[in-house]
Amino acid sequence: MSRFLQLVLDMFDGAPASQAPLRPKPRALHGPHLPSEPLGQVLPKAHYAHPRATRRIQLGNTDVAYAFKRGKRRTIGMAIGPDGLEVSAPRWVSVGEVESALREKSDWIARKLVEMQERQQQLGAARIVWADGVVLPYLGDQLQVVLDSSSALKKNSAQFESAQQGPEPLRQTLRLGLPLNAEPSQIRDAVQAWLMRQAKALFVERLNHFAPQLGVQWQRVSLSSAATRWGSASANGAIRLNWRLIHHKREVIDYVVAHELSHLRVMDHSPRFWETVQSVMPDYDQRRRILKDEPLPPWS
Repeated sequence: MSRFLQLVLDMFDGAPASQAPLRPKPRALHGPHLPSEPLGQVLPKAHYAHPRATRRIQLGNTDVAYAFKRGKRRTIGMAIGPDGLEVSAPRWVSVGEVESALREKSDWIARKLVEMQERQQQLGAARIVWADGVVLPYLGDQLQVVLDSSSALKKNSAQFESAQQGPEPLRQTLRLGLPLNAEPSQIRDAVQAWLMRQAKALFVERLNHFAPQLGVQWQRVSLSSAATRWGSASANGAIRLNWRLIHHKREVIDYVVAHELSHLRVMDHSPRFWETVQSVMPDYDQRRRILKDEPLPPWS
């Protein structure tokens, strides 16, 4: 059954088999010599329902309603996102085989559903309130938005001020030519437009930096607003990068850039692909973990 199974583990629609999730270590509940219980049995009873769920399965104490679809693929795929579990399978695989695969990976599914729920709660607490003085991440640092309708700043313009050095360094500041009573949507749109301009310029710079090292040539770059992918690459040299990468540190941005450029040499996630990434970025795995483990505030 395992030969049908492909777990979707990261933002790039795949990862090498060596990075597949490990099962939790056995947990002794009553003594060192008693057999461990599966994670799905140990966790309290829980219910998870995908908004587009079409099937339901009981995995230990976890009731999971999941979105199921069939398509032109050779393996069973599982992905857990903000909405819950999504499963896709080839047309020739029976429902029984799909459910068998889900039970085989029940520990992983239960753990990832809990982690995703916790992450969504964290994101909800960090939601941006668009008003004068709001602070948001920018290149791994903090950027404070200040509304300024004085004559010194052109209406609807944006002016960046770097942090000042001193005993107590100030935050970086983005001054917007908007009145203090500006609507939240006006503030959000002005900040987004400025961030997207910075992202596009930085992406071009880093693409030009890594392309010669990898021996590839990119043709064009466009910005993406995808909810679950940081980037993509086409065989024709077109690169798409999520503009919200601008919230992350430069070394994390560099990882995504090198990742997508490496696809111009190897268009899959085979060991040869990861060797290509490693050739220009020996610590890529550490940067990749930061990208996965440091959630960004919801943009709304």
